[in-house]
Amino acid sequence: MRIAVVGGGPTGLYLGILAKLRSGGRDDVVLWERNPRGRTHGFAVTFGEDLLDDLYRCDPVSARELRAAARLWNAQSVVVGDARPVHIGGKYGYSIARVEMIDLLTRRAEQLGVDLRFGTTAPAREDIDADVVVAAGGAGSGLREQRAEHFGTTITTGESPYMWLGTDRDSATFLFAYERTAAGWISIHVYPSSNGISTCIVDCEQPTWRGLGFDTMAGGDAIRTVESIFSRALGGHRILDPPSGAAQQPWRRFREIRNLTWRDGNLVLAGDAAHTTHFGIGSGTQLAMQDAVGLADSLYGPARDTADLTDPHGYGAALAAYDARRRAVLGPIQDMARRNMHWFEQANRRLERGEDPVEFAWALLGRRGDMGPLHYQLHRATQIPALRQVRRGLTTARRVRRQARRRDRAAAGVPQVQGVPRKPGVAQEPGVAQEPGVAQERGVPQEPGVSQKPGIPQQPGVPQER
Repeated sequence: MRIAVVGGGPTGLYLGILAKLRSGGRDDVVLWERNPRGRTHGFAVTFGEDLLDDLYRCDPVSARELRAAARLWNAQSVVVGDARPVHIGGKYGYSIARVEMIDLLTRRAEQLGVDLRFGTTAPAREDIDADVVVAAGGAGSGLREQRAEHFGTTITTGESPYMWLGTDRDSATFLFAYERTAAGWISIHVYPSSNGISTCIVDCEQPTWRGLGFDTMAGGDAIRTVESIFSRALGGHRILDPPSGAAQQPWRRFREIRNLTWRDGNLVLAGDAAHTTHFGIGSGTQLAMQDAVGLADSLYGPARDTADLTDPHGYGAALAAYDARRRAVLGPIQDMARRNMHWFEQANRRLERGEDPVEFAWALLGRRGDMGPLHYQLHRATQIPALRQVRRGLTTARRVRRQARRRDRAAAGVPQVQGVPRKPGVAQEPGVAQEPGVAQERGVPQEPGVSQKPGIPQQPGVPQER
């Protein structure tokens, strides 16, 4: 099989890795990335246990490297003005610099023989000679835009302007900070990375944005103004300009992308080209890489054995299976992400009403609608230092238990994914801790009073940038 991938982000690179592994190196994979090697956007990405489970199942080599390079964070706090921090318990996740993740996956893809063409624009679709073409070029995918009517693409733009920046403040705590200005409330959300630089997202409602003059202010001046507003939250540390010259126009508005189908003949969409989810759920990278896993499962699993030979491209059934399965998974997640977006866009109004910080943090924690009365009691109890430490210990035990179960599965010789032979003497490493707030693993005691409400989709990945 010949696979052509347009886009050298985590989705495209990981698909190339899986295609080489599952074909035993026989299939040809070509990847085009218009940016030079080593250049990417953004600072850090976050992910949770579900992604690690998939990565260890599919390629233990890159999974171990990714886990070793990532940073664990196991504390969250909400700070409203000069009020005392409010602590959120039971949450943990992993962060890694995006450039570090890309480098790690690039080296693994090269090792396996993927033909990587950085700094090169992909040919037009009609000029790509391949059995399967994967559009993994991000939210602005040209391949998708050319066939937007076929894909049924809809783009919904959020209301609140935001900036995605970095800071040299290094902390293991995931921070949500809100400051009141003369024009209204503005927020910054800071989470750690793997390279000593934290990522921060600044956002506010449109009236506040205009009232502070951001609509006419130069990008560099806006960044310095934000740095001054959040000097307390940042502990005097600097805010770093975004890479690739984005500091000239740092403000953005989130675009939710949906498609009625992800397939057009032998072309399929993956990652942000297929779907975007608001950064409030922190799962963009995780979901994108899981698209690569889903596509590989379809191409190299049972679906391949029943390929529709009447299809002119030969892999119709496999691509149709990928399309149907992943869209079914992403639909409820995008619905949940949209609710997250609306909550954050209206969060400042709660503060204008003078909501108590503990209650405000509880609303933030329960914004997905999956919290009950006992969760609320746990939240109140988490504000007591001794009880907070007990709860953190329970969360750590849950994480360690999940790691141990992965090791047990590896030691027991649980079969690898279909088509991937196990190397002699190489144990499949178990997955690592799950994301905070996700369905509890079987056999792992839950924190007292914590139960998942039926019918509510669980937040994928980790509570990310928001």
